[in-house]
Amino acid sequence: MFAVSNQLLWSMIGLLLTMGGTFLEAYGITLPWSWSKHGIPTFSLGVYCQIGAVLLVGCLGGKNAGALSQIAYLVMGLTLLPVFADGGGIGYMKLSQFGYLLGFIPGAWICGLFAFKARPRLETLAFSCICGLLTVHICGITYLIISYIFQWKGTENLSLMQAILRYSWFALPGQLSVVCAVSVIAYILRHLMFY
Repeated sequence: MFAVSNQLLWSMIGLLLTMGGTFLEAYGITLPWSWSKHGIPTFSLGVYCQIGAVLLVGCLGGKNAGALSQIAYLVMGLTLLPVFADGGGIGYMKLSQFGYLLGFIPGAWICGLFAFKARPRLETLAFSCICGLLTVHICGITYLIISYIFQWKGTENLSLMQAILRYSWFALPGQLSVVCAVSVIAYILRHLMFY
């Protein structure tokens, strides 16, 4: 599908977007008919742009570039480079929520797989992003369950159900908004780049 050089380029772009998205909070805007009264007010979606970067690289670079960018991101974070939200280091693997970061690899791969199954239409790109997002959450919840069985760090403050609600359920509305934005951006860019 892509030449190796293109996949490496998209992997680098994905890595940089994921690192930047880790610290960039996602915001929404109010409906246009209220802008004349108060300007254009924004509100926090309660999530960061990191998941958007993971899915965008899958939509634009394909499955291999998406997975490779996330492997590089995890390797950088686990080798003490402060690219994760709370720094970095091998100790992250013992955190109960590490499974969500680990899920970026198959999530980007699944998103990239479905994004290039058909011509780039808005609904196919949105479907591929939703599949990637669900993959991240399935990996995260599985890792949460394992961490609670072995009583790793972070499991002492919340019950398993509270952790699933905190890390998956409460984040979903904001992440679905990010998925909508990523689908539109990917649709426009894929058509501008003629692929």
